[in-house]
Amino acid sequence: MSDELNKYREEIDLIDEDLLKLFNQRASLARQIGHFKGKNTVLRPEREAQILQRMVSNNSGPLPSQSITQLFTEVMSHCRALESQLCVAYLGPSGTFSQEAVEKRFGHAVLCKPCISIDEVFQTVESGEANYGVVPVENSTEGAIGRTLDLLLQSQLKVCGEVMLPVHQCLMSKVADISAIKRVFSHSQSLGQCQVWLNTNLPNAERVPVGSNTQAILLALEQQADSAAIASAKAAKNYNIPLLAQNIEDHPRNTTRFLVIGNQDVAPSGKDKTSLVMSAPNRPGAVYDLLAPLVKNDVSMTKLESRPARSGMWEYVFYMDIEGHQHDPKVAVALAELKQIAAFVKTLGSYPATL
Repeated sequence: MSDELNKYREEIDLIDEDLLKLFNQRASLARQIGHFKGKNTVLRPEREAQILQRMVSNNSGPLPSQSITQLFTEVMSHCRALESQLCVAYLGPSGTFSQEAVEKRFGHAVLCKPCISIDEVFQTVESGEANYGVVPVENSTEGAIGRTLDLLLQSQLKVCGEVMLPVHQCLMSKVADISAIKRVFSHSQSLGQCQVWLNTNLPNAERVPVGSNTQAILLALEQQADSAAIASAKAAKNYNIPLLAQNIEDHPRNTTRFLVIGNQDVAPSGKDKTSLVMSAPNRPGAVYDLLAPLVKNDVSMTKLESRPARSGMWEYVFYMDIEGHQHDPKVAVALAELKQIAAFVKTLGSYPATL
């Protein structure tokens, strides 16, 4: 038995040596490509998406596709850092789901810059302090993040990518007995995602919305005699606060969608989305007419969200996601026709759709 085990270990050691050589060989090529790019854009989202799509397509197991994506994301992250280390702004502080979204999309070889608000994330990228920003735009339970939508309309930044992050909420506290908890701190979105659990298990506890889940942990630690926080298990580990209950979200498939924002037009990857915002002229059937160019040109719409406009009472803008890149022939024709019908159209960006 031990001889057979040693044989397997020796084979793994040989494979590890080969992997080490291949990793460094890939890194050397990436660095050479960086010399050709010069001061041009370091990140090519469409290229990285194509690599991940190809690796997942060619994966024969036993590793699941999610693991393959994670492994190659990290490889590309560290190779990219040899050209230049990217700075990515996110809604902080450290330990938030937004930071997890940054790491999922960019890997760990980036400089993460926490911001105190979604507004600051936009400002940090607009000023050039960060190359990209990651902002939450919608949750499968609680719906759209209004502030992000408003800023996308106002800003000149473009959507360069998306991240889908499964969100599992946990209750944490220094209080040993859950029945002693009198208040629960968390971001309003997280409190909304755990309403049923809180109604059942802490019906009398005050629910206190705060700016971030990390801030909630700090408040719970400060008032540890009778307070708790809702946040991620990773955040609890970072701040050394005991978990009292895990996966307390009301829907087990609870997911938050994040957008990557930057000063970059992304080329087609072959599997893309385009996000846009528009308004309809004030006449009967105007909203229905906005959809006609999509139907006519066989372009699929994946999202339609209305939002009050800032221009006047009872006026709305409509946020739409469609399948395809704005430079794809069908999409380009549909957008051109849409601009002839709509009162206002702004293309927020085309980017690789998440795997």
